[in-house]
Amino acid sequence: MKTQITRTQAVELLKKYNKEPFHLLHALTVEAVMRYFANSLGYAQEADFWALCGLLHDVDFEQFANEHCKKAPELLTEINAEPALVHAICSHGYGICTDIKPEHEMEKILFATDELTGLIGAAAKMRPSKSTQDMELSSLKKKFKDKKFAAGCSRDVIKQGADLLGWELDKLLDETLKAMRETENVVLQQSVQI
Repeated sequence: MKTQITRTQAVELLKKYNKEPFHLLHALTVEAVMRYFANSLGYAQEADFWALCGLLHDVDFEQFANEHCKKAPELLTEINAEPALVHAICSHGYGICTDIKPEHEMEKILFATDELTGLIGAAAKMRPSKSTQDMELSSLKKKFKDKKFAAGCSRDVIKQGADLLGWELDKLLDETLKAMRETENVVLQQSVQI
């Protein structure tokens, strides 16, 4: 699917409703991970659309946490977001704050990787390198099993995401870690510019 929205419009909307560096970095991370998956799963022609869904998935979270995924459609009208983009963004809160189910593979990837990118990011910060570049899957799996580590990242949602995709949990962990490794430098450069 092609999108009519430019990345500049998306970034401006994101910044209008998000000021915290953590939230902006998370948006950029999920954007990059979604682009990675679009390309690696054979949806390269839709990569811009996948990336915009990742960039804007939490557009309403910082200012409207109690209305997360419910306020987003209203905010997205400011940039004339197409229904598919609105549906994808709202579906990432399925079972948490909305009953809009992820239908398409892209929506399932967004649902599955949102919490997981947070967990991987937290694990990277604990490493001497502060990076995903030298993180192994085995190390990530230990952090995943430690319920006290990054307790705000729901393991149940991550497992449910793997199930929605029909993937083993290890595959989801490994592929998302690869995506973050491959895109980490770009995300860090963008976070300085945003």
